[in-house]
Amino acid sequence: MTVESAAVGTEGLNRPLITLSIMLATIMQTLDSTIANVALPHMQGSLSVSLNQVGWVLTSYIMATAIATPLTGWLCDRFGQRTVFLASVLGFTLASMWCGISTSLGEIVVARVMQGVFGAALVPLSQTVLLDINPREKQGSAMALWGMGVMIGPIVGPTLGGWLTDTMGWRWVFFINVPVGIMAFTGIWKSFPRYSVLRRMHFDMAGFVSLSLAIGALQLLLDRGQEQNWFASVEIWIEAYIAGFAALYFIYHTWRTPFDRSFFDYRLILNRNYVTGLLFIFIVGLVLFASRALIPTMLQDLMGYTAMTAGWVTAPSGLGTMLAMLVVGRLVGKVDLRLLLAIGFGITAFSLWQMQGYSLVIGEGDVIWPGVWQGLGIGLVFVPLSAATFATLSPEMRANGTAIYSLVRNVGSSIGISLVETLLTRNTQIAHAALTTHIDDHNPAFQNPTVASLYNPHDALGQLLLNTEITRQATMIAYIDDFWLMLVMTLAVFPLLLIIRSPKRGAAVEQTVVVE
Repeated sequence: MTVESAAVGTEGLNRPLITLSIMLATIMQTLDSTIANVALPHMQGSLSVSLNQVGWVLTSYIMATAIATPLTGWLCDRFGQRTVFLASVLGFTLASMWCGISTSLGEIVVARVMQGVFGAALVPLSQTVLLDINPREKQGSAMALWGMGVMIGPIVGPTLGGWLTDTMGWRWVFFINVPVGIMAFTGIWKSFPRYSVLRRMHFDMAGFVSLSLAIGALQLLLDRGQEQNWFASVEIWIEAYIAGFAALYFIYHTWRTPFDRSFFDYRLILNRNYVTGLLFIFIVGLVLFASRALIPTMLQDLMGYTAMTAGWVTAPSGLGTMLAMLVVGRLVGKVDLRLLLAIGFGITAFSLWQMQGYSLVIGEGDVIWPGVWQGLGIGLVFVPLSAATFATLSPEMRANGTAIYSLVRNVGSSIGISLVETLLTRNTQIAHAALTTHIDDHNPAFQNPTVASLYNPHDALGQLLLNTEITRQATMIAYIDDFWLMLVMTLAVFPLLLIIRSPKRGAAVEQTVVVE
């Protein structure tokens, strides 16, 4: 083996094929974060389990992905990017097949865990590779492509999952990964560079175990908190204690361990842009991804949309995201990143302002256009944020850095979704109680004979219909409260733009590689 510069090691690379292959793998992994959601009722009947039990199909995947993601940096340093990518794609594809042929809940949960373990490295590693194989002036466009791959999966997942479930059965939400995985594996095998960063890190077992416990317990707490009534449950308290103590031990252990023998390369936190980027991507996950979880349930539960129709109505937001990413990828390096971020967050705030005006009588267009605006905002934020975060990070630290970046985004998303769902439930109860106080014979609405007859509070059927309508109205109020909260949180981000800085143009970092 010989040591060469990155410039020499990457000569003659088939960048289009590498990019296509790794983006197929990325879309395949991100698609599975949402594609199975709409198939849960069908799995429940097929596997003869309760709704609470079938929820582990989602929980197991989320937890396994979160725990395995921080391993990406060490695996790449130890075995090389090519080997890790091939093993991840192959393992994820085989695990998808296993999910599709599973005949019991236990079997599919184990298969989903394997999906999460093998798929965890695909998103951060694809980002690392795109940064490595592209020169500085093209990294903005590369991050635009990567951002589209990351965003397409969660956006298209519910629509594609609903169509596959209705037309071919729930097992095809997993079988669909097989041809995509085969194409990605073949492309990576033929085109991927046969070099890896020359850095053999010691595996820090104590650091990995403590971080895994902290992440796993936190994800379990966030996923099951609403169902278990949060801290009224002993289970949630146990998970909170495990997460807290494990996190504290991880910090203490990392602080006392040299960086070359630590599981987490704490030199990352000395990079101002990187730390600022982590803060921003956490907020992006907290605010922007949470709203994506609210709209489909609002349309289906309150307005009677089918899962398929709700998917088609929300899908145009993905077009806005892709359009913005295509444009902004060419602007990175030419326009101040803080200006792009400010415009992106501003458009996002505008879309949330439109959403807080929703009511039970809105049409499809009233949902589509705010979604498109929000998609544009996300696209304008995602790409420059990725570029700024890694612009000043040395190549040898990228694999570790992208893994933590993806982890922070996912944790922010989990916290945001749990927050809005909890507030939705509690604000619905508060609004229901407030609306009920206005139900009496003196209410002007009951002066209408039709209303008085249909919603007669002194009749059993009238009480049932009246309570149903009050619940719908109260839930709509709670959704609006959530949109208001996200609007305020988005506006609160603007002062933080002052602490991020655009990378200097032309700055370059040398990379030492091993040619295998």
